[in-house]
Amino acid sequence: MNRIRRLLRRLSRNSSGTAMLEFALSAPLLMTAGLWGVESANQAIVQMRISQAAVLIADNASRVGEESLLGDLKLYESDINDVFYGAHIQTGGTIDLFDNGRVILSSLETVPGSDGDKQYIHWQRCMGKKTFNSTYGNTGDGLTTDFPGMGPTGQEIIAFDGEAVMFVEVAYDYQPLISSLFTHAGTLKATAAFNVRNKRDLTQVYQRDPTTPDPIANCAVYTGVTAPAV
Repeated sequence: MNRIRRLLRRLSRNSSGTAMLEFALSAPLLMTAGLWGVESANQAIVQMRISQAAVLIADNASRVGEESLLGDLKLYESDINDVFYGAHIQTGGTIDLFDNGRVILSSLETVPGSDGDKQYIHWQRCMGKKTFNSTYGNTGDGLTTDFPGMGPTGQEIIAFDGEAVMFVEVAYDYQPLISSLFTHAGTLKATAAFNVRNKRDLTQVYQRDPTTPDPIANCAVYTGVTAPAV
């Protein structure tokens, strides 16, 4: 018994394992904080890529078109498909934008014959597997009802008479780098808008060859992007 008491007294005075014990207690907290920081940084990068994709699509959609004999640029369905595929190439395979998200491209214009006083959405094209509806309007909105434009309330973007604005909405289901335990991001969103650069024929979106029409990026269909036909 005396030997056991002496052993216990020596152990009670021994502090050689204090640092190890403190590390063992703090390690889970440090690891959790580190993993949370990595996930937060990744979320910020993905949000930046989503925002850049929205700007890229709106910018390219405002530039595409083929000059006709009348002088106004004609926009073709193949042009829109190329814009979507270009965004797929630019964002790379790291976020799989169209597999995990949805892009909605809207043509915001003025109602014909309204002298530019009324806004409406002439057409929309969509791409992506995510189920997501436009936050700011659908095709035809503004033709029979008051429509202030597209964008957050009080900050709506409008088109001028005879012109069009390419308005893009992107919604993306965030894919955690480590685990969903370290993020509550859910759906990341971004918007962008560009005025059409040159004078465009706004009557419709054309087909290059009506006998063999190009696919239309229908907003009622939820599919990923495909490479354009060569």
